[in-house]
Amino acid sequence: MEIRKVWTLCYSATGTTDKAVNTIGEELAAKLELPLERLSFTRPAERDREYTFSENDLVVVGTPTYAGKMPNKILPDFQSRLHGDGALAVAVVTFGNRSYDNSLAELCAVLEADGFHTVAAGAFVSQHAFTDELAYGRPGWSDQMEMKEFARRISDKVKSSRDISNPIQVPGDPAAPYYVPKGTDGQPAKFLKAKPKTNLAKCTNCGACARLCPMGAIDPKDVTNVPGTCIKCQRCVRKCTKGAKYFDDPAFLSHVAMLEQNFREPKENEVFL
Repeated sequence: MEIRKVWTLCYSATGTTDKAVNTIGEELAAKLELPLERLSFTRPAERDREYTFSENDLVVVGTPTYAGKMPNKILPDFQSRLHGDGALAVAVVTFGNRSYDNSLAELCAVLEADGFHTVAAGAFVSQHAFTDELAYGRPGWSDQMEMKEFARRISDKVKSSRDISNPIQVPGDPAAPYYVPKGTDGQPAKFLKAKPKTNLAKCTNCGACARLCPMGAIDPKDVTNVPGTCIKCQRCVRKCTKGAKYFDDPAFLSHVAMLEQNFREPKENEVFL
């Protein structure tokens, strides 16, 4: 097996998964002395095409964890748009200081089903999309050093192995149900229909939120209108330079408060080779 190119591909609504995946990809390419090509899988148009790799490729594939698994509205695109055709893959998930639960196992299973050979996998703590109170600023410098060491170990494994046929083993169950969000009262918090609101005093109607929405859910002609499916990824909130987007759904806010109360203790990154 001769690897000739390193690729990175990820869905990253708020940018932290992109940072993790590309930190690993850049170090891999440097250590293997190979070219690197970056692919985004975040916006609708980027997920509306086929991506086919080959046995000469090493692909770092990443996604954030949503409710303990891969984002359910993005999952079908990972399942149908990516084709490994014998390529090696590094599965990467990020999680907001609670738990990655079954997301890494699910991503590995998806990649193996699509013709990739998973050679390594990792779960990395990243700032929670819902709040700055959990894992603020992560992945930070020390996380990136861990990612680079992870990449160096992958490089050594790839260089020393002529045949990598056994999939990487990670904890979790790809078929497990999603984590059920809870509020501060300990009861399930139901905010499936919650959508972002717009502070008209701050909004300049620049349309960035509509252009950047991973689901294309925001009306570009009227950004206060969200006729499409909102997956609560917080991209519009995080990317609005005027701070005009916000969520005020009581159940959603109760869930955020519960997370802040119970998951402040810093979690560790986990890697598997």
